[in-house]
Amino acid sequence: MPSTDDSDTSPEKLKLRYHRRQKPTKMSSRVPQTISNTSDAMNKLIYSFIFIVFVFSSERVLSEIHASIPPRGWNSYDSFCWTISEDEFLQNAQLISQKLHAHGYEYAVVDYLWYRKLVPGAYVDSLGFDVIDEWGRMSPDPRRWPSSKGGKGFKEVAKKVHDMGLKFGFHIMRGISTQAVNANTPILDITTGKAYTEAGKVWHAKDIGLKERSCGWMKNGFMSVDTTLGAGRAFLKSLYHQYAEWDVDFLKHDCVFGDDFELSEITIVSEILEGLNRPILYSLSPGTSATPVMAQQVSTLVNMYRVTGDDWDNWGDVAAHFDVSRDFAAASMIGGGGLLGNSWPDLDMLPLGWLTDPGVNVGPHRLSRLTLDEQKTQMTLWSMARSPLMFGGDMRKLDDETYRLITNPTLLEINSFSSNNKEFPYITNTAEFQFLKQGPHFQTRSLKDTGASEKLILGLSSCHDSKAKGWFVRVVDADLEQVCWRWPSRSKNFEPFCLYKSDPLLQSDEVTYREKYRGKLHLHARNRDGFCFDTSSKRKLTSKEHKRASFFPCRPDANQMWELNSNGTLVNSYSGSCASIKETKANAGPGGVRSWIATGKKGEVYLAYFNLNTSRTIISTTISNLSKAFPMINFGSCSCKEVWSGKDYGSLQHSLSASVESHGVALFILTCS
Repeated sequence: MPSTDDSDTSPEKLKLRYHRRQKPTKMSSRVPQTISNTSDAMNKLIYSFIFIVFVFSSERVLSEIHASIPPRGWNSYDSFCWTISEDEFLQNAQLISQKLHAHGYEYAVVDYLWYRKLVPGAYVDSLGFDVIDEWGRMSPDPRRWPSSKGGKGFKEVAKKVHDMGLKFGFHIMRGISTQAVNANTPILDITTGKAYTEAGKVWHAKDIGLKERSCGWMKNGFMSVDTTLGAGRAFLKSLYHQYAEWDVDFLKHDCVFGDDFELSEITIVSEILEGLNRPILYSLSPGTSATPVMAQQVSTLVNMYRVTGDDWDNWGDVAAHFDVSRDFAAASMIGGGGLLGNSWPDLDMLPLGWLTDPGVNVGPHRLSRLTLDEQKTQMTLWSMARSPLMFGGDMRKLDDETYRLITNPTLLEINSFSSNNKEFPYITNTAEFQFLKQGPHFQTRSLKDTGASEKLILGLSSCHDSKAKGWFVRVVDADLEQVCWRWPSRSKNFEPFCLYKSDPLLQSDEVTYREKYRGKLHLHARNRDGFCFDTSSKRKLTSKEHKRASFFPCRPDANQMWELNSNGTLVNSYSGSCASIKETKANAGPGGVRSWIATGKKGEVYLAYFNLNTSRTIISTTISNLSKAFPMINFGSCSCKEVWSGKDYGSLQHSLSASVESHGVALFILTCS
């Protein structure tokens, strides 16, 4: 039975790909001369020794294949936001080692702003409270991370985590910090240990920082660096070599993907990590508005990439993952080739157990607001979609129910070793009370909501998407032009959506800067002088929220600069994404039923029914429909057991039906002869 998600990433092909990317050793050039000067007996000994060394080194190299299965671990964000201390982190790491490591949770990850001082006035997007070294690189706040004193960084923390049998990771942001640019720190040349010099010039942070390309949701925090400059690349190299010196195993790179797409930086960072003698897992975040088309540009460069906004403990966020996980599975992105191994679409952390609120400094602390059924739904979807599993609750308050959920052996087996994972559309459903009154008269599920009015959203998508092509110029008068969107699916008589164009504001008189943005546009809404079409977000978005372009006071930011191409795409200068008009349904909340299917490594079939409705629902499928998913399997010879209830359904007959709680899930294991 062919696999849809690992045809190019079998162990043999991964090994071959890995070895091809390794630098050749010089041993082979020296061996012939050594052997020619020895006896035949000695030759055999040497050949035997070389063979043993080769086998040993091969096994060592192969054991370092990155993310051969979806990574699993713990991240501090959901329970501490940015304010976690060294003591709190190590307490959690110790409990991960004791309670979760045996279940495959191996990474302990510090989330963002570990370099920010926890003092009055400091918050997520404050400026001037960060600890940076003489080269403009972030350093752990020594008051929160005492072992970092004396320039040690995370070296001591990493050692303690490694001594627990775990791997250590932390969160990083795009480019360079605004604080470093304002201080105009010199750039380190790691080859000399001195300031980077090129063309007789000593380069500084202001030479490489692109203020017009600041992080959309943390504008005071970080901005892109000019990767076309040797100094820009030298700065990035100094960062990641320092992280390797701290013995990091996992890096979560934020504000470079999705709406904040920064392909050049991702590419350079990937090349730097590949060249290190220390294996480091490379993860991208947050991924708002990410699509399979966009992900295909980065999947081979990384090991994980977020495909949604932040996931929090509300049902809307859980339900928002069904469409996106379906799309990435259909595009065969699950377990594709990645940086020295595999890459995985990441549905974000699991907000279960003891949590805090997003964007706060300290507290409030509380239990997850998801019901137990909703938590089972989330954990099952994450496992069926083979997303990385990163638990977010405070380990010091891990309750038995949450522990049983995140260590469920069937879910972890599915997450690690299943294949052919995909949405299963051949299901029928009816509300349980209708079933009891009328009998099993099911209606086929439809993904289209009925009875809802249309709503138009001016949003962003990948420029490779054919749906992004539809913009054209319309002349209003001699001095005024519009950029308009032509409706591909509407009548020619339907009035197009139009924006008024003007030359952009520019913040610099430098020739290179003005040349870079020559031909770019500012776009205005009708009767909104001084307000420009903008892609920036004032905060991190949750999974249920969709990034929408908005109108803000005009600024000399790349977020507000656009270029109309001859192919009908309208490209944003900040993210490289394209503007498009989308039709959606007003007031269309998450509802209906969904299903996923996959195969196990022993030939078993996993089938999950998800009820997104607000009432208990009967969900059903037939043997003939199951055969549409996997024609090679004889479903008439299957026995069936449901995981959450433990119910044994016996031999599968004509159909398989289950009553599923509101926002709940039924997970079946089909064993077929």
